[in-house]
Amino acid sequence: MPKKDLELRLQRTEEQLRLFQKVSRFMVRDMSLQEVLQGVVSLVTEFMECDSCLVYLIDNGELVLCASNTPHPSTIGKVRLRLNEGLTGWVARERRLLSIPREAYKDPRFKYFGELQEDSYEAFLSAPVISRNKVVGVINVQHRAPHQHTGGEMEMLTTVGEQVGCVLVLARMAVSPEAEANHVELVMSSGPVRPTRG
Repeated sequence: MPKKDLELRLQRTEEQLRLFQKVSRFMVRDMSLQEVLQGVVSLVTEFMECDSCLVYLIDNGELVLCASNTPHPSTIGKVRLRLNEGLTGWVARERRLLSIPREAYKDPRFKYFGELQEDSYEAFLSAPVISRNKVVGVINVQHRAPHQHTGGEMEMLTTVGEQVGCVLVLARMAVSPEAEANHVELVMSSGPVRPTRG
């Protein structure tokens, strides 16, 4: 492999590591969940050089738009789709990454919203948000123009989806009475850790 290609790959790997570090730092800061999600969306948008990044979370069996890099004040919390609707619903239902490099709007699973400009974007990359081995949301990245997603981009979005899942667990814990408990007591009182089935 030519030296220039190796240098570019190394640079991209370092950028990816910095992205993961920044997302991890959101977990230890005293920030609202909305601020964390908006921060994650901004970091992903910068790393992917994409035109859109959206985070949906599951609420009562529906995916609800909770964060966006583009100003969608009227759609945050309002755009909802069932788990059997759209590309986003498919990702949540199947618990799988989805990459479409062009004409995502022609995919038979696509759902047209009308109020989202992303409806006409070409490329679509989506990963489930996983928390305690359950799908709790979806993170989408879109490009206006066709874009062939690299293995590194797919791995990055999958990992960020897992990190957002951890943020959601921490946010839920912060409002519980156990938040003030001694960590050692929490560990000792919880008994053996058993894997859960999703």
